Amino acid sequence: MEESLKSVKIIQNGVKDKKFNDAEETKKFCPPDGGSKAWIVMLCSFFCNGLLFGIINSSGIFHQEFSRYLESLNDTAASRKAALVESLTMGTVFMMSPVSGVLTDCVGIRVTTFLGGAIASGGMFISSFCDYNVEFLTFTFGIMFGLGGALAYTPSLAILGHYFKNRLGIVNGFVSAGSSTFTIIMSYLIDWLLKTVKIAWTFRILAILVAGIMGCALVFKPLHEEPEKLDKRTQCKTAFNVSIWKNKRYVIWAILVPFSLFGYFVPYVHMPKFVEVVISKDSDGKLPVTCIGVTSLLGKLIFGYLADLPKMNRIFLQQLAFFVMGLMVMLMPVCKGSFPWLIVASLCMGLFDGCFISLLGPVAFELCGHYGATQAIGFILGLCSVPLTMGPYLAGILYDQTSSYTKAFIYAGIPPMVGAVALFLIRCVKVTPSSKKDTHESLQYQKISSNDFKGSLSYKEANERITNDAGRIKKSMPLLISQKNKQYKNDQRCYSYSLL
Repeated sequence: MEESLKSVKIIQNGVKDKKFNDAEETKKFCPPDGGSKAWIVMLCSFFCNGLLFGIINSSGIFHQEFSRYLESLNDTAASRKAALVESLTMGTVFMMSPVSGVLTDCVGIRVTTFLGGAIASGGMFISSFCDYNVEFLTFTFGIMFGLGGALAYTPSLAILGHYFKNRLGIVNGFVSAGSSTFTIIMSYLIDWLLKTVKIAWTFRILAILVAGIMGCALVFKPLHEEPEKLDKRTQCKTAFNVSIWKNKRYVIWAILVPFSLFGYFVPYVHMPKFVEVVISKDSDGKLPVTCIGVTSLLGKLIFGYLADLPKMNRIFLQQLAFFVMGLMVMLMPVCKGSFPWLIVASLCMGLFDGCFISLLGPVAFELCGHYGATQAIGFILGLCSVPLTMGPYLAGILYDQTSSYTKAFIYAGIPPMVGAVALFLIRCVKVTPSSKKDTHESLQYQKISSNDFKGSLSYKEANERITNDAGRIKKSMPLLISQKNKQYKNDQRCYSYSLL
């Protein structure tokens, strides 16, 4: 049977297909799991992810700088305007992450990463000519840098699956540590640059650093062939997996997680200004953010290990993370005048921040199955972009109205605590057989094309068709092979989303 398969020249839409046995080739592919090229790819991925999120997590330094300038002009909306720049950056990264995944499928890992590095670096460089013009910075720094970051981030993690298999968990852990490591470095580097070379050259130096992502893109060479492209009608019907939205447990999770993140980015953006106003001007406003980065790294390692334990409830761990994070944010205004207690609160918040981030992927796998996890996480990241953008901006409005961060931080802590309790609703939903099925199984029974063949065939059924109807094979097999390759590619992309 296999020999007859190899001898058949598959024709789709009247064009001979050069790769007629891609599913078999993909199955035989095995990552090298080491070697000089693999380790270089790992280091480049570490650099890409660390630099992008190091800048984003340290954007509170820019917020403090913009606020001071706007306040010197007696602008009554100084805090909200400054916060909009940084919150748009994070929001755009999350909003465009699903698009980045689709673009990676269309044009490849190298091109998408290179394009992302070019846009992000260009946004930084153009920002150097905006000086303190916050309106222009919302586009150049907020949207352009965020878009470039999203396009570079996803493929830079997806490439790891091409070079590692048995060591993929360790490598992913090392690469995910890049964001925490660079957060510690960038918070002090950006502050030093602003004081030494002023804001214009700060953006230019950052643009040069971000341009290094384009160099990393050249290293990201996939080791297995790209899957065959489907026709446009088939692409539209298989690009989005709507079956995950029939999973009530996932729907509850997808609604409550974004709701819980309304206050998540507030400490990152407002912390330096918060320290200046609530503690003292002499205190180091960068240290709490650094502490969050350090313990976030520890949290990823500790809770990542706990989540792998057989009887551990991953959703409960995420609930615990949300509750503690919200509580710590609400307690920060209570630390008025006591910098050490603020550091303690920041350390606790960072620890459970790492817990929340490291569990995004595993929870999605648990709720939606192996093949549904990629799009499940992609959808939820897109939904998270709204609260991540609005949270710091609304906190800025409250500060402008009250000249105090008390209400802003207390209100920021409420959504994660409420969300943590509301997530118990998932336990009230019975696990139906349909929700247990792999998303791939549900896709196999969707109508792909009325003219090609109705319902993706199982391999057993396909083999029977080979002997009974050779003419139908020429139409059905390209779609089966393409779907199999797409499943493999999605399998790799799951890693990219699981470490955001």
